Amino acid sequence: MKDSPDSAPELRARALRLLARREHSRAELARKLVVHAPSAEALQQLLDALAARRQLSDERFAEERARQLARKYGAARIRLDLISKGVAAQTAARLSQASADGDFERARAILARKYRQRATTAAERARRMRFLQGRGFGQGIIRRLLSSAETE
Repeated sequence: MKDSPDSAPELRARALRLLARREHSRAELARKLVVHAPSAEALQQLLDALAARRQLSDERFAEERARQLARKYGAARIRLDLISKGVAAQTAARLSQASADGDFERARAILARKYRQRATTAAERARRMRFLQGRGFGQGIIRRLLSSAETE
């Protein structure tokens, strides 16, 4: 294993290898490269150069990540995940709100896959509520979904 920091071309090659695998946010890529960078200034210059050439984009990363998470999670969970990855709060809120439009149907599909039969007891209903809350769905959607499941 190498003890000395990477040179500028080596650091750039390492960053491009990471970006070739998947999109990264600026903060995420900086965290991965900081141990290999000769200095903080060199790392910032590299990140600025990648962003200027549109090889690094927080917006593109956030859109892709939100699309991936929208299959399994609700708007609140998506927003928190994006913020934890270093995406700006406004971008995270906008993208999670865009995914919130289909939250009811997505929650219905997730609940149907996980539980084949209707909840018969209050404890079972509470378990399903906690499951959906953990997936990032709002209280209104959960109540509406569980009350409509009981009437069917």
